Amino acid sequence: MSKFPCGRSGRQQLEFHPAPFRAPLRAFASLVFPWQEDSILLCRISDRGWCIPSGRVEPAETSQEAALREAVEEAGAILNPIVYIGCYRITERSEVRWADVYAASVEGLVDLDPQFESTGRRFVTLEQVPDIYYVWNDLTEAVFVHSRETLRRHLSFLSN
Repeated sequence: MSKFPCGRSGRQQLEFHPAPFRAPLRAFASLVFPWQEDSILLCRISDRGWCIPSGRVEPAETSQEAALREAVEEAGAILNPIVYIGCYRITERSEVRWADVYAASVEGLVDLDPQFESTGRRFVTLEQVPDIYYVWNDLTEAVFVHSRETLRRHLSFLSN
């Protein structure tokens, strides 16, 4: 899929640009789709509900390092491999920000640390996600499918 639908989250307008596109500015946030075969690992965040791990990129880290950190903090997930799949352009009023997006395989799980904002985690199939995901629209669905297919191609390439 080369063209993704636009989406909204509150007052934010969202556009997804698939790899190899890279944002013209440093990403302020990072998101990761953690897959285990055909199931996605979601975490329950108190102010969002069920979602994929995501968060701000700290000044001393890359967006990939942020994705790996957020996966541990929010879902207790150790990921390997992790693959860049594109980025979101997020517009609110006249401000434009970028968020890098990754797909990854769940290599293992560790206990959730109660000091972080996550209150739970669960694996669900893609068919179950629309009923529980905190923001579901055509764009969200397209990026979920894109993440799964991109990771499958990457893993197939690695196995050959």
